[in-house]
Amino acid sequence: MQIMKLFQVADRYCKESSWKTLALLKICLFSIGVMVGMLVPKEKKKAAFGIGTVAFLSTYFPLMGKFFRTWQQENRRTQYE
Repeated sequence: MQIMKLFQVADRYCKESSWKTLALLKICLFSIGVMVGMLVPKEKKKAAFGIGTVAFLSTYFPLMGKFFRTWQQENRRTQYE
């Protein structure tokens, strides 16, 4: 059950963070990815790139979908004010 506590703390951390803090977190994670990518042996680079591409596309589109839905809701909200 310790993992559930970790998820609760992570949710609270995100709710209490600004977009700037989350951007720094993403830059940090990206940097780790770059460093790990540099350690991949040359003969395995294509496979690592393929896995990275699938992971990126499968997360990017849902994230951007949520962002644009939120943007639309915000635009509707400000239209009626």
